[in-house]
Amino acid sequence: MAGALTDVLGEVLVAADGEEVAVSALAARGVSLVGLYFGCSLGGPCAQLGASLAAFYGRFRGEAAAAGGQRLEIVFVSAEQEQQQWQEAVRAMPWLALPFADKHRKLKLWNKYRVSNIPSLIFIDASTGKVVCRNGLLVIRDDPEGLEFPWGPKPFSEVVAGPLLRNNGQTLDSSALEGSHVGVYFSAHWCPPCRSLTRVLVESYRKIKEAGQKFEILFVSADRSEDSFKQYFSEMPWLAVPYADEARRSRLNRLYGIQGIPTLIVLDSKGDVITRQGRVEVLNDIECREFPWHPKPVLELTDSNAVQLNEGPCLVLFVDSEDDGESEAAKQLIQPIAEKIIAKYKAKEEEAPLLFFVAGEDDMTDSLRDYTNLPEAAPLLTILDMSARAKYVMDVEEITPEIVEAFVSDFLADKLKPEPI
Repeated sequence: MAGALTDVLGEVLVAADGEEVAVSALAARGVSLVGLYFGCSLGGPCAQLGASLAAFYGRFRGEAAAAGGQRLEIVFVSAEQEQQQWQEAVRAMPWLALPFADKHRKLKLWNKYRVSNIPSLIFIDASTGKVVCRNGLLVIRDDPEGLEFPWGPKPFSEVVAGPLLRNNGQTLDSSALEGSHVGVYFSAHWCPPCRSLTRVLVESYRKIKEAGQKFEILFVSADRSEDSFKQYFSEMPWLAVPYADEARRSRLNRLYGIQGIPTLIVLDSKGDVITRQGRVEVLNDIECREFPWHPKPVLELTDSNAVQLNEGPCLVLFVDSEDDGESEAAKQLIQPIAEKIIAKYKAKEEEAPLLFFVAGEDDMTDSLRDYTNLPEAAPLLTILDMSARAKYVMDVEEITPEIVEAFVSDFLADKLKPEPI
């Protein structure tokens, strides 16, 4: 256990009294699950979560005292920029914290787990370091007594089981989804980007069905009232989880670790995830020629997929797109390296630590160069880490596979020196 956890958290953590606690000591306490709490000491949602998390954690501590073992530990991964604020926050918490000085590890954790907003609570298995549940906030709300511990993932068919609706009032069982590709659509009427995507998605759904594909969409509402749900659902030709079934809607959010909407998760006929980027795929493939949108190792950077630059470190190879075939040649150059990295981390059941893009010349790319203060050179090999506001630049006359592979290897081994964005 200690090896997997030290890879994630380092050698030591800090307790509320300032004492250091060895990560290896957690095994002796009987800890089997660790909750990574990404947050800050400021008011609002983090303060609200802090109170409910403290009560939740206290139940497990009480159980540990009675049983002589502690199943759960929480580790605070702070967003604080000032050490005094961090110290005040940690003193008020009954759990452990990542040391303030370990800023590099903090950024690696934010990137590794694709944390896009705070507060966020991610449960990992203490023996393997693998993610058990990405949306711990819903665990605290739905299972405050911890009866479902350790909240591991269940098959889609089990989580979705029950009656589903059509907008004409017809009810059918979730077994109707069996054998079909399914788009699990998390959306709400109050969200303007959701309404824009829904209009496009209705046409995509129609085209896929007309092509004879076995495809269904399941709407999981985040509307604030049943009336809003009904109004929004009336525009949709697919199925929905009943609005009144809040428990099932919440379990689906937990299953896929939903942190924002709109989100479209595309599943294969067995219920396994094909892509979490259904929104991007639908907008990039209006004619649905590439359905069911298996992920590509290397993407061409566009307005619709540029949002992925904020999800973690991204390798971006800038090329002169006025040169015919330059973009395609660039994709072919970095694709074997991308495939190798993706396969390596897939074997470990982890997300790849890098996304791979080729960027041509257009207004969006120009804006990206301006924002990140990159030189106008092409080709230009970069790794951009927006959350860390850091960039790594390889400006050479010729980009070869060997140069790309060495650049990626050095980045993953923390051998490259970042420049600020």
